[in-house]
Amino acid sequence: MAGIYLHVPFCKQACHYCDFHFSTNTEIRKDLVHAMGEEISLQRNYLQGEPLQTVYFGGGTPSLLDKKELEFLLKTIYRIHKVSAAAEITLETNPDDLSHSKLVDLRSLGINRLSIGIQSFDDEILRYLNRIHFAATAIRSVELALETGFDNISIDLIYAIPGLTTEAWKRNIARAIQLQPQHISAYTLTIEEKTAFGKWFAQGKLIPVDETLAAEQLELLMSELSSAGYRQYEISNFARPGYESRHNSSYWKGAKYLGIGPSAHSYNQTTRQYNASNNHLYVRSIKEGKIPAEKEVLKKGDHINDYILTTLRTDIGCNLSVLKRDFDYDLLSLHSGYLHELQNHNLISVEDDHLKLTEAGRLLADKISSDLFLIE
Repeated sequence: MAGIYLHVPFCKQACHYCDFHFSTNTEIRKDLVHAMGEEISLQRNYLQGEPLQTVYFGGGTPSLLDKKELEFLLKTIYRIHKVSAAAEITLETNPDDLSHSKLVDLRSLGINRLSIGIQSFDDEILRYLNRIHFAATAIRSVELALETGFDNISIDLIYAIPGLTTEAWKRNIARAIQLQPQHISAYTLTIEEKTAFGKWFAQGKLIPVDETLAAEQLELLMSELSSAGYRQYEISNFARPGYESRHNSSYWKGAKYLGIGPSAHSYNQTTRQYNASNNHLYVRSIKEGKIPAEKEVLKKGDHINDYILTTLRTDIGCNLSVLKRDFDYDLLSLHSGYLHELQNHNLISVEDDHLKLTEAGRLLADKISSDLFLIE
């Protein structure tokens, strides 16, 4: 199972929390889209002929691209790669981009999954985040997508936002459930250094939500969505049966993927590749037939730590037999004391040779994972 990710680095405006690579200057959009098509060709051998099971347009805001631009990129992918007839093709979108005509165009191109960046159903919170849409627009975008025939819709939400009470968060969850999307991704707000929130924090103008409140809001999310029939198949991702994100799941399973565009990452189970996060440099390099990327050859410890980090975030957990067989890493023996302590505190369970986090353990996932890493 292989996938391709296309990073579209343009946005109408900068959200206060986002540290992904993007630009609000779209002057070179045409050249950059063409360069992405060229990179697909230049990278034709990266996946070693594996058929594509998923195609994912991320960003940035890929819904800013028009029908011709999306069609060009998709046709290039289909010309160069073998794409499964049942491939999952996802487009990240902003609610304000989703008119009826836009949605009709997207369906006609074969895009069969939408990821809508709603973030909140509270206009005051949306203004605080510097989102460009209103709550009513977000609600209407989901309704329009359903009316147009999309039957695989994901929405994004953010919690642990300063000023967002747990009661207000509960109303957000209820509104999300009311819309009946097939998938919900919910992320705790992270204060990143090179963002508006990061600068406010450094200036003492922003106080992050304390860990206790953030944990309370995550626990509420898990409880409410479980009651509504959503399975938490990964810490930040909830789906109705059969609607798990196949693209993101492939990351957690260690499948190969090719990243196209500025700042995109690629992984082929031997190396990891990082494209430059500079639009002009990217276009210039591609025109010269060169991919502006750094390559990292993965060592044993990288494979082990990646496997622990990604699998522990899922409800399937970390397969201890795979760690022994593929990496000669006996996690139970090497960390027996620590794992016994975690079990005593009901943070993990070991079932059928799988190490899993409990609901309480999911609140401490990053720390538990890093404590189990191989240090070389």
